[in-house]
Amino acid sequence: MRTYDLLVSLSLISLALGLAPAASFDGTPEPAPSASPSSQPSMRNLGRATPLVASPIAPPAGLARPPAAAARIAPTPLEAFRSGTQALRDGRTEQGVTALEFAAVGGVPGAIWKLGRMYAEGDGVDQNKLRAFEYFRNLTKAHAYDPPGTPESRYVASAFVSLGHFYLEGIPDTSVRADPTVAHEMFRYAASYFADPDAQFHLGRLYLLGKGTPKDPIQAARWFRLAGNKGQHSAQALLGSMLFKGQDLSRQAAMGLFWLTVAKDGVAKDGGGPEDSWIAESYASANAQATEDERALAYKYLEDWVRTRKE
Repeated sequence: MRTYDLLVSLSLISLALGLAPAASFDGTPEPAPSASPSSQPSMRNLGRATPLVASPIAPPAGLARPPAAAARIAPTPLEAFRSGTQALRDGRTEQGVTALEFAAVGGVPGAIWKLGRMYAEGDGVDQNKLRAFEYFRNLTKAHAYDPPGTPESRYVASAFVSLGHFYLEGIPDTSVRADPTVAHEMFRYAASYFADPDAQFHLGRLYLLGKGTPKDPIQAARWFRLAGNKGQHSAQALLGSMLFKGQDLSRQAAMGLFWLTVAKDGVAKDGGGPEDSWIAESYASANAQATEDERALAYKYLEDWVRTRKE
């Protein structure tokens, strides 16, 4: 594990030197900056490893390979993944897990990711964060080179984000210690190479807090805007609050209220839970403090936002 982490660290440190911070926020709606090919991280020099796109994945330590009977669930690992996910939907958890384990050993990214999520959350299995960590780590090691935009890449990006959270907190009584610097690297890779909005949001938070990296509100705002333009509601709300309050940025109340409105409406549309209540509260507070002119300009920004997404 240490060798892999060191290699990823070296690759991502070189990436950091090539990413320029956002220049400014002038209050004018504009297309979000996107990572150009020259600014995306290169994994070609990540040691001498060769991408293992379709190679079998070893089960996490302590997890025996699925019994031979599992192979009879479906002729191929991909079909086992499909039958396993259907079994989980039908409430046949044991059968579903067995099929997913067979698919994971066969190298199916969706199966590896699904098992990682199940063990991380204790969903249908006993919670085991170390086992979840190992599934996610296996997935990123085998597929970090996969091209962005493929159906499988979303699983890989999510695995990097999950590893980032594990490194932020550590896993008690295991060798996985809290290391915000490595967490920053995990988020940064998924945010830059895969353009994952959740990774961009969490990376922005680390820059905002100065955790695992020097504090940099401009970089934080840049990543929040990238994520916000992809519909990441927490990023929209934090960017809106920063701009409305003038928190480490020049104050742009109308633009801030616009982003808070987008976040609030998005959460309402998606049926957000109690953990999202702070977004509506932030919007209500800003809206109450805004002047009529600021509300009118924020509404104009909102009209432009809606129109551009219909075109």
